[in-house]
Amino acid sequence: MRHAVIVLLALTVGFAVPPAAQAGEAIKLGMAAAISGGSAASGEAIKRGLTIAMDEVNARGGLLGGRKLELVIRDDEGNPAKGVTIARELIEREKVVATFGGLHSTVALAQVPVWHELKSPYMGVWAAGTNITRNGQNPNYVFRVSANDDYADKLLVRYTVDTLKKTKPGLLIENTAWGQSNEAGLTKWLGEKKVKNVGIEKFNWNDPDMSPQLLRLKNAGADVVILVGNAPEAAQVVKSQAKIGWTVPMVSHWGVSGGRFAELTGELSDGVVFFQTYSFFGKQNERGQHVLKALKDKYGVKGPEEITAPVGVANAYDGLHLVALAIQQAGSTEGPKVRDALENLKVEYRGLIKNYKPPFTSEQHDALTDEDYVLVVWRGGKILPLAMK
Repeated sequence: MRHAVIVLLALTVGFAVPPAAQAGEAIKLGMAAAISGGSAASGEAIKRGLTIAMDEVNARGGLLGGRKLELVIRDDEGNPAKGVTIARELIEREKVVATFGGLHSTVALAQVPVWHELKSPYMGVWAAGTNITRNGQNPNYVFRVSANDDYADKLLVRYTVDTLKKTKPGLLIENTAWGQSNEAGLTKWLGEKKVKNVGIEKFNWNDPDMSPQLLRLKNAGADVVILVGNAPEAAQVVKSQAKIGWTVPMVSHWGVSGGRFAELTGELSDGVVFFQTYSFFGKQNERGQHVLKALKDKYGVKGPEEITAPVGVANAYDGLHLVALAIQQAGSTEGPKVRDALENLKVEYRGLIKNYKPPFTSEQHDALTDEDYVLVVWRGGKILPLAMK
């Protein structure tokens, strides 16, 4: 398990403040994520991480000579068209300096052209689609403190082949751009291990029964299922697996952590292995202890087992602090200047997930790689580190 590390943010360094910026004028940051529907838990987790980090920055006096941060939240409903609309609204109407994204890669991919057209930085804190950050834009306004499918698929394949010793994986993937991203990554990394999948099956959002796809994989001889899907559909997968009486291991992308997966499946969720970017279990250093205390004080969370969608909390927390550092370094709230600062941060940030030194470069806009992920498992309705039985 990765351990958190602590540093006092250097947010009081003396940067020049543009004359037009008054000390009392709030700096608006946007959040565009699913806060309703089957993935609402992901949006709530992101909001909590952003709010806790924002409270810290504001308690230290804010940015750019005393300007406090303010969060403007919009619900994308997991809908790409809605996501594009609210991206424009946040920038053009609300005048946000940067926007934090949500769970759905389909939404994030649809929004990529907007951030570049309007020259406004985007910080992904959940959606893992490879091409969200690797989008071919120069300059690139999209950054991420989250998983990247290419790195995630590498980890899932390594666990499946090297740890579980499985050589006949069946892929069960949602029929979306996110699914396509992972199909490419899983195929690539399985090939690196000289392993070929026995079949690729797909499903659509809201499909009520996955038995036909699972039966085809079973008949093809699959000895493990690698699942790529979000909580509502993933719940149908494990229910269907139980229905047909098939007990091979289920290794999943992290979509199973962003909604009501355990609630919808009960004990059927037990044993589903996936990954996170951070775990609040185990010994925490000063920063981890502080975030846990803030979650308890602000949201009534009693312990790590009650933290809803912990990756959303952790990624958003670190992502906001990195954006705050960039605004301070830029000495401005102008999008291009904040973007440039994010790409060239001078201050080392020792965050909740890792020590970022630096988080981004002109060639790398993903702050985390597979070396930063931790394997976890659903047990008793809780997300636990894989080693804990």
